[in-house]
Amino acid sequence: MLGGRRAALAQCFLEAALSARATTAKLIARPAARLEGRVRAPGDKSVSHRALMFGALALGETTVSGLLEGEDVLSTAAALRALGADIVFERDGDRLWRIRGFGVGGGREPGDVLDLGNSGTSARLLSGILASHPFTSFMTGDASLRGRPMQRVIEPLSRMGARFVAREGGRMPLAVIGTDEMVPIEYRLPVASAQVKSAILLAGLNTAGETTVIEPEATRDHTERMLRHFGADVRVTRAADGATRITVVGWPELKGRDVAVPGDPSSAAFAVVAAAIRPGSDVTVENVGVNPLRAGLYETLREMGADIAFENAREVGGEPVADLHVRGGGLKGVEVPAHRAPSMIDEYPILAVAAACAEGTTRMSGLAELRAKESDRLASVAAGLAANGVRHEMGADTLVVHGTGAAPAGGGLVKTHLDHRIAMSFLVLGLAAREPVAVDDGSPIDTSFPGFAALLNGLGAKIGPA
Repeated sequence: MLGGRRAALAQCFLEAALSARATTAKLIARPAARLEGRVRAPGDKSVSHRALMFGALALGETTVSGLLEGEDVLSTAAALRALGADIVFERDGDRLWRIRGFGVGGGREPGDVLDLGNSGTSARLLSGILASHPFTSFMTGDASLRGRPMQRVIEPLSRMGARFVAREGGRMPLAVIGTDEMVPIEYRLPVASAQVKSAILLAGLNTAGETTVIEPEATRDHTERMLRHFGADVRVTRAADGATRITVVGWPELKGRDVAVPGDPSSAAFAVVAAAIRPGSDVTVENVGVNPLRAGLYETLREMGADIAFENAREVGGEPVADLHVRGGGLKGVEVPAHRAPSMIDEYPILAVAAACAEGTTRMSGLAELRAKESDRLASVAAGLAANGVRHEMGADTLVVHGTGAAPAGGGLVKTHLDHRIAMSFLVLGLAAREPVAVDDGSPIDTSFPGFAALLNGLGAKIGPA
């Protein structure tokens, strides 16, 4: 049996090598005078992944509207189909996704390696589902995903009874040797990570008893909100030391639900910052999720003096939503506290762009988690700033950006390292710089924001092939 598993893992390594993307698409952004108009944010990526996964774990039919149809989310859909979920996309009318699930613990063994492309969310959350099924499965992805650490989910899931075979450092390709005899645990997160939290809670669904995750720092709570929506028993309490305790009761009967996905605040951030750094701009980004655990960037931009109004506030599918009305003007440097990092961890690259256009110094701390993203984002941001004449200092988990209040020099070529947020952030910088800014590869943008360039160009940006 062990020899067979090793042979399968070797095949997994081969599949991984073949999966690396070879095509690139160099893009360039040229200075724009001002931006104006109304746009709609693409669907929230975090909510989209979870809507598909929880629909697959439910009995009956789940319908999802507003789903982000980016490559990352489509990777999740393909993996869930391989596990036995019936997922159909209706292109006509309301563009609904319909999922007929296999129920908690009812997935089947995949017939092939699960290729998750660039999606760390897919890899980590699916690990929790796969770990609690009594079969062996294999996951791989592109070169970026294969370099990202998985040990942070391997460790708690191994405590629950699953086994894993991985490359050095717990990196993919990854063999998941699951079991239907998982044991519940109480696990304190060593780093703030909604993905690790979610993986443990998903494994806990197919585990007898109560599984608890303790968060010293609160992270995005989409999993808890949506699990309740599907019928799970989820309790959130405060510990004596101020930490948050999230407990899920195992073996619920999740039932299919309707899910409306709000707009992604991380994607909306690019249009918001692009408008904020161009004086005279007047842009409204509609249908943006403003969950307090995701809104750290908008709080920071307001502290920098950005004119941002939350209009038409409402609730969609259990998530707070608003239209963000942004008027361009001068920004000033600020101190961004480390405790805010979990609520804006994906937005630091675009915040660095805003800081480069601000007057004064912006100090960001608590950024260590950026080093475990699609690239070492902290190093990638620093390199991109350097390539475009922006004075800065980078530490182990800090970034200090010195803005002059004038347009940055620009003129650089930024290496994206297959990171969609690095690509989009520095294209936004090009709209406000004195000289155009190019990125070496814009193809990863489609993982999270299909139509990014077209959307910004519709507001008056100038982004196109280099």
